[in-house]
Amino acid sequence: MLSATRLAVWGDPIEHSVSPRLHAAAYAVLDLPWEYERRRVGEAEFVGALAGLGSSWRGLSLTMPLKRVAAASASTIDDSARRTGAVNTLLLATDGPRGFNTDVDGLVAALHDDGVDEVARGRIVGAGATAASALVAFARLGARHVEIVARRPEALPPLIRLGDELGVAVSGAPSEGAGRAAVTISTLPGGADLGERATSLAADGGLLVDVVYGSWPTPLAETWQLAGGRARSGLGMLAHQALRQVRIFVNGSPDEPVEREADVLAAMRQAAMGD
Repeated sequence: MLSATRLAVWGDPIEHSVSPRLHAAAYAVLDLPWEYERRRVGEAEFVGALAGLGSSWRGLSLTMPLKRVAAASASTIDDSARRTGAVNTLLLATDGPRGFNTDVDGLVAALHDDGVDEVARGRIVGAGATAASALVAFARLGARHVEIVARRPEALPPLIRLGDELGVAVSGAPSEGAGRAAVTISTLPGGADLGERATSLAADGGLLVDVVYGSWPTPLAETWQLAGGRARSGLGMLAHQALRQVRIFVNGSPDEPVEREADVLAAMRQAAMGD
């Protein structure tokens, strides 16, 4: 039986995080008396805070702006973290922190829930750290071409290079005559408003998955729905990525299911979405 019982989510800001609710629900189902808390930690404080953790700590969930510094602090990282340069989960093992990016598989699983098993052409709105996870997720769904709507053109080259590594053609978007995207993943902050451009994106963007889960619907989601399209919040992705964090904290691997996993996921969905 694991003796370490302390876990937390770190980030700045952190007050909005619903991770404590999700993880508390999971450990209640698993009958594990583990404590999961929330702590405000900035990028400059991260290394010192990590070094100060005692032996009772089992792991950390990381949100912005800590995903890249967490990747640099990990003794090992998984393939998703290596490709994206972002770690959102640290398992505090005796041989050093092990880093994982569960956002990629969480996003793939959320799309599976919506009946999406394959994507030939995808679109990403935004070009930050989460966009890299979205691009890897599209690659895992078989996408051969992904268009990226970036407010900062200088953010495109790293994503183009990642696409080359994944065998996915990445371009700025939308380009005239490029064709309809089966799925659009928005990685923008919840309050971002694309104005008239949102209408053109909704016209040929397929299913919208907006990774925001705080305020819903977002302006982009409202535009999508007015155009007759389907729009989903990031709560599905959140629940699935958190489930993989639970697997890591309990079993040491994101791929090894926990006991009563269907019940665990249902409890986490209830905590996240209230359904």
